[in-house]
Amino acid sequence: MKIQNSSGFTLLEILISIFIFAIIITTVFGSYNFVLSSSETVDKAISSCQMGQNCLNRMIIDLESIHVSRLPAYSPPDFDDSPDIYRITGEISDVNGAAFSRLVFTSLAHVPLKYGPKSKMPEIVYYVQAGNENDFVMRRADNVYSDEPFEEKKSDPILCENIKSLIFIYYDQEGNEYENWDSDLEQFGHATPVAIGIKLEIGNDSDFQLFETMVALPVYREKTGKL
Repeated sequence: MKIQNSSGFTLLEILISIFIFAIIITTVFGSYNFVLSSSETVDKAISSCQMGQNCLNRMIIDLESIHVSRLPAYSPPDFDDSPDIYRITGEISDVNGAAFSRLVFTSLAHVPLKYGPKSKMPEIVYYVQAGNENDFVMRRADNVYSDEPFEEKKSDPILCENIKSLIFIYYDQEGNEYENWDSDLEQFGHATPVAIGIKLEIGNDSDFQLFETMVALPVYREKTGKL
């Protein structure tokens, strides 16, 4: 009688196969998770880059369409006169303990969101406001000029989210730099800047993107000589 050998697997062989299979599956899923997490990081970076670029493009369009009162039509205001409705003002504002630039000017690049008097020049305000999750957002107010003090509104369109810093730099005719400006003040010779630099950071202290540009204003007012 011929005895045939068994063709089955031993328990040890099965355990070794399961162990090898587990290692392969763990490696595959680990690589898959790494690819997914890297993809999310890349997508987030691309989204921030697009948002920052769109924000700069909007500001460039607005500033290249700026409107100012030029000499000799412009007359420096006296003490009790109303401010020039086409003035350029830039200041540093405090938002929840953080310092951000704010810029106010008039521009022909009006984006009407509601009906209003078309005869009045629109006033544009760039400002930073606290967001909903301990972050900061940059808003763009676009309203017809009013003698009433400017008020921030939640309804003003958001230009950019997750703002780390926003700085406007103002340049005079001699190339001097200023962090603030008021074209109605004698300190600046009642002049307007000839160019405005923009520095925008999106993100946090450990992970952020910097966007920077300078806009040469197509029109500006020279110093009046009344100092």
